[in-house]
Amino acid sequence: MTDMQSLGVIAVIGGTGSEGSGFAMRWARAGLDVIIGSRSSEKGQRVAAELRQKLGDVRLRGASNLEAAQMANVVVLSVPYESQEAIIESIKPGLAGKVMVTVVAPLLGEKKGRYTPAPGGSAAMEAQAQVGHETRVVAAFQNVSAHHLADPEHQIDCDVLVCGNKRADREIAVALAKAAGMRGVHAGALQNAAVVEGLTAVLISINAIYKTRNAGIRITGIDA
Repeated sequence: MTDMQSLGVIAVIGGTGSEGSGFAMRWARAGLDVIIGSRSSEKGQRVAAELRQKLGDVRLRGASNLEAAQMANVVVLSVPYESQEAIIESIKPGLAGKVMVTVVAPLLGEKKGRYTPAPGGSAAMEAQAQVGHETRVVAAFQNVSAHHLADPEHQIDCDVLVCGNKRADREIAVALAKAAGMRGVHAGALQNAAVVEGLTAVLISINAIYKTRNAGIRITGIDA
């Protein structure tokens, strides 16, 4: 099991968005050292300063996406699927030898509540193919609603399904889930990320049908 404090520096690429900034805030509040990455270093620094003002004395700073990736021990990719390829290409010089946790879910087509597979099998598998063998990709957090992430006092009622080819790499995402106030569940190899990503479209449909924004996944039959 990976201890939270052994994770080192966490870079959140695309960390100025609602999802990325929500995770960054929760991880910083849990005592982790977090860098918010943005296409613009100035924007990353501004958002980090705004969050520090809310949280108080935390280790949270901003940088460009590439700078954040270069300074980090673990990289978290929180960007729209449409931007994934270009942003990964821009941060590749900072990824070698690291684990990249991707939060990306490919919501393709006009109807986001209808699952359309990514051409490469899944967004996570496409990311792994792009970064090559020197970077290990783990998929996690695709099924977490961003709605309450920005409220650190809110308990998010959702498990985090974690897919990756090595258990040690998945343990990093499990530790990040714990730091954000959720339970991480090992869900097998990276190939299984296609199923997890597809559940995002299912949850969007459930949210629409039941007029909520908080539908999530809960795994039963294993220890809490």
